[in-house]
Amino acid sequence: MKKILFPTDFSPVATNAFVHALEFANKVKAEIVLLHTFDAPSFDSSFFPPNYTILYNSVELTNFEQFKDEVPKLRAIAEERNLQHITLSHRLTEGDLTSCIFDITQDEDIDFVVMGTNGVQGWDDFFAGTNTANIITDGTVPVLCVPGDAEYRPIHQICFTTRFRKKDKKALKQVLAIARKTGAKVKCLYVKTANSDVVKDTIKAWEDEFSADPVEFHVMISDDVQGSIYDFIQQKDIDILTLLHYKRSFLASIFNSSLTRKIANYTDLPILAIPAEVE
Repeated sequence: MKKILFPTDFSPVATNAFVHALEFANKVKAEIVLLHTFDAPSFDSSFFPPNYTILYNSVELTNFEQFKDEVPKLRAIAEERNLQHITLSHRLTEGDLTSCIFDITQDEDIDFVVMGTNGVQGWDDFFAGTNTANIITDGTVPVLCVPGDAEYRPIHQICFTTRFRKKDKKALKQVLAIARKTGAKVKCLYVKTANSDVVKDTIKAWEDEFSADPVEFHVMISDDVQGSIYDFIQQKDIDILTLLHYKRSFLASIFNSSLTRKIANYTDLPILAIPAEVE
């Protein structure tokens, strides 16, 4: 049984992502670990208030009460979708969200993280220091990022972007495992630029190695990598875009502000970010 970590602040964006987490859990035969974090009261380091314990307990109780009220609502969503059989466990934790996610991912052998994002208005700073950016770039497990406008729909087409590096193969195998369980097909996309160093023999070797898998390999010749990715998404009616994160600057280049108009039509496209192994 796999484990999906679902961090939530109980906002509409998070609740929408919960539907995706439920459906994804159902397909990959996983349980969901529900995480809500809260910050302890802050104070001047030179002065520790005598009533700090009271303040802390009050904050903890408030968050506990919210947690207690909201969890049944999520269980109701599961029942509405006939997914009440999915195991839900709960974690209410004090601390920084990113640190808590990293700790729980390691302690509980988490396989995936599913979390909501704010949509197109957040793309410009999505990979510039936000919680989601840190979780993606510094994490060790795949993260499914679900925009707030993304209504759940069955996964039929997955776009996997690649540069045909050795490290990409493990990630492709992960995506293919998801594709088999969801009945989806993987469209493996390579954008060949003037500076590309991938030779035809390499591509042919990949095609031969994965010939029995539900994957097609596509090569687009263009120096506009970002634009080509989005054109491909439109042409192939992609349901999930998969990106390997080599470094923050690469991801930032994909979602820089010059592409805002291009991605405006894809605010409802979930993104699966997979950590690439360091060579």
